[in-house]
Amino acid sequence: MRRLLGLFAALALGISGVASTPARAAGLCTGHFVNPITDVCWSCLFPLSVGGLPVWPGTRPDTPNPDLPICACGTPIPRVGIAIGFWEPIRLADVTMKPWCFVNLGGINIAPALRIGQKQFTHSSQKGGNNQNTGGWNIHWYMYPLISWLQMVVDFTCLEISGGMDIAYITELDPLWQDSELTTILNPEAAIFANPIAVAACAADCAAATVRLPTDPLFWCAGCQGTMYPLNGNIAAQWGHVQGSRLALSRFMLKLHREGILWGSLGGTGLCGYYPMPIMRKSQYRLQLTNPIPGTAGLDACPPIGAATTISGAAKVVPAIGEDMGYLVWRKRNCCAL
Repeated sequence: MRRLLGLFAALALGISGVASTPARAAGLCTGHFVNPITDVCWSCLFPLSVGGLPVWPGTRPDTPNPDLPICACGTPIPRVGIAIGFWEPIRLADVTMKPWCFVNLGGINIAPALRIGQKQFTHSSQKGGNNQNTGGWNIHWYMYPLISWLQMVVDFTCLEISGGMDIAYITELDPLWQDSELTTILNPEAAIFANPIAVAACAADCAAATVRLPTDPLFWCAGCQGTMYPLNGNIAAQWGHVQGSRLALSRFMLKLHREGILWGSLGGTGLCGYYPMPIMRKSQYRLQLTNPIPGTAGLDACPPIGAATTISGAAKVVPAIGEDMGYLVWRKRNCCAL
C-alpha cells in the first residue's frame, strides 16, 4: 500500500486539482473500493482437483487436469509432490472510457496537467438505418494476489505471491494502446483474420464459451463480444458497457501475453511453474464484475472470456452514474504442491 500511495503522490505533483478541466470534460468518475470479503465470488475458486479427480467439484466448468495425482519437479534430483488444480484471483482491472478514472479505488479521477492519455470517445452513428455505437476504453491493471494477501492459506507455494496491492499497468501511458496503427506492431496477423469467414467462426466460440469454455484454437475470437483484433480499447461495434468492457479487457490480456507479461499456468506444462504463452488460451481465465455492481453469486458471476452477457450483464450498469467498470481476473492454476 505504501507503493500505491507513493504512485498517487507522484501523479499529484502534475495535477492541478483532482477535478481538473480534462477530468470535468470527461464526466464524473464513479466506483467503489472492492471489499475482499463481500465483493468477491468465493465459489469461483472451484473446482478444486487432485490429479484428474475433482475433490471439490463446484458448479462451473473446468479445464482439463493432469490424470496422475503424483508429480515431480526439479533437476537433477526431482522432488515429488501432489498435482493440484484450482482457480485463483490474481488481478484487478479498471475498464473505463474516462481517462485516468481509477474505478476500483473508489472512483478517483487523477488527471495529469500534461494531456497524456486524454483520448476519449464514445459516439453513435447511423449506417444503413441502423444505430451503431463505438467506444474507447482504458484499463488500469492491479496486482491483486487476494488469497495470499488475506493469508487464507499459509505456506502454499502454488499461490500468486506479491508484496500486496499495486498498480502494474496504465494504458493511458501506452502508445500501442492509444493508436490502432501502432498496435499492428504487436498483432501483424490481424490482417489475416479481417475477413467474413474468420469473423463467422466466432459464432461457434460464442456458443462454446456460453455453454462451457471458449474454444482456444479460435484465438482471434472473443466469443460473443466480437474479435480480439486490434489489441487496443477501440471498440468498433459496442452494444452495451458490459460487452464493450469485457472485449477491451480480453484484448488487453491477449496483449499482455503477447508482450510476455502474462504467462501460462494450466495443464501438465504448468505443474512445475509458469511458461510462455504468446497466444493466450482463453479458457485459462474467468472475469468477475466488481464495479459498479459486483457479481458474487450464480453461475454467471465469473464467466469465461467470450461468454454471452445477456444474463450476466443484466442490471449491472447504473445509467449515467455507474458506467465505469471494474473486474476481478481469475486464473486457472495447475501446480505440483511439494
